[in-house]
Amino acid sequence: MLIIGDIIVSDVLLERKFVCNLQACKGACCVEGDDGAPVKTSEEEAIRRNLENILPCLSKEGQEIIRQRGVVHKSKKGLRTNLMKSGACAFVVRDENGVAGCGIEKAWEEGKSDFRKPLSCHLYPARETPLEEATALNYEEWDICQAACTLGEELSVPVYRFLKEALIRAYGEDFYRALEGYALRDRED
Repeated sequence: MLIIGDIIVSDVLLERKFVCNLQACKGACCVEGDDGAPVKTSEEEAIRRNLENILPCLSKEGQEIIRQRGVVHKSKKGLRTNLMKSGACAFVVRDENGVAGCGIEKAWEEGKSDFRKPLSCHLYPARETPLEEATALNYEEWDICQAACTLGEELSVPVYRFLKEALIRAYGEDFYRALEGYALRDRED
């Protein structure tokens, strides 16, 4: 365990190797599960603010679900994206190869939205858990990511390095530099 400011980082993020292998999993993390992606209140507001430009990037079913139920629902675990009948996130879009992606991010990539996607999705497979005076950042083990672990091992890329852009988005450059410095020192010991 490593503590940087008020973030408690699991050692697994430094040790485990991981690189998403979308050709193998087809974006299963966007379509599997039972409750939708975690969303912060500020992110819900950002999605709503950009919704007019996000909707055209979504499937017809996703658009309909969002029109009927809104962009999120409240569960026992907090705010979550709404799901389609199949269980996929309402914001899922598929490319020509059947790989699931995020319609919110697609709108952002096309310059139509100023919001990229929920941080929980960007940080995956790391998950934030709010604590009383800190946030724990842990690795979420899920069998659908086995191909990502295998590819990460082949390329020798630890989770934290795979998540560099997301970690900087979440916690800033100084946090990432401290994390990387610790990881590199730990490898030398």
